Amino acid sequence: MNLKSITKSVVLAALATAVLAPASAYAQGGGAAAVAAGASVGKGLAVLGCGLAVIGGGVGIGLVGKGAVESIARQPEAAAKVQINMILAAALIEGATLFAVAVGFLAK
Repeated sequence: MNLKSITKSVVLAALATAVLAPASAYAQGGGAAAVAAGASVGKGLAVLGCGLAVIGGGVGIGLVGKGAVESIARQPEAAAKVQINMILAAALIEGATLFAVAVGFLAK
């Protein structure tokens, strides 16, 4: 399996869970138990989103590093400029990932 098919499978599973889980929680009898089950499903989906954000950030930083190494291999004299841009891009990706994880953990 390649990365594209794995990513597609994970996204489809997350969407199916997001669509089907609340309906099954409310169908179990209503009342406070269903609301509590819905809240726990929401927290579970938030944690799943945190995991997807971390995976996406890791893949993004990996692709940035791969591109930088290939660029430096082709033009070694541009290594300093490539390295600065690579570090800046990796920092921005990591910041966005950290923000997504923080928002996921703060979800109610």
